[in-house]
Amino acid sequence: MEQTFIDRMEKSLTELKVEIIGNLMANSEDFKEIVEGMDPKDLADIASDDIDRKMIEAIGSQELKRLKLIDSALTRIQQGKYGLCIKCGKRIPQDRLEAIPYALMCIECKIAEERRNR
Repeated sequence: MEQTFIDRMEKSLTELKVEIIGNLMANSEDFKEIVEGMDPKDLADIASDDIDRKMIEAIGSQELKRLKLIDSALTRIQQGKYGLCIKCGKRIPQDRLEAIPYALMCIECKIAEERRNR
């Protein structure tokens, strides 16, 4: 996978984290108080910090899941494993990663997982 694509995805993932944190701050007074009580850091660093119990309560479960997936994708970028399916190890198509930059699986594995979970 091209390094320019990976760099672009890393930037996109970081921006998505900042956006989620910003939305949570705007929509949740509890979350805003937690963030403002932390050491001054940029929003991306705050999202990377361990999420304590209060923060979990303040964050909607869907947003928490997205933040964890984004952090996982950023970790895979650092490890050189970004864009590889965690099930079969095949490359995830760039179109899929552009649509869902934190995708863990290729389309085939994701479909198979969804069928099993029905």
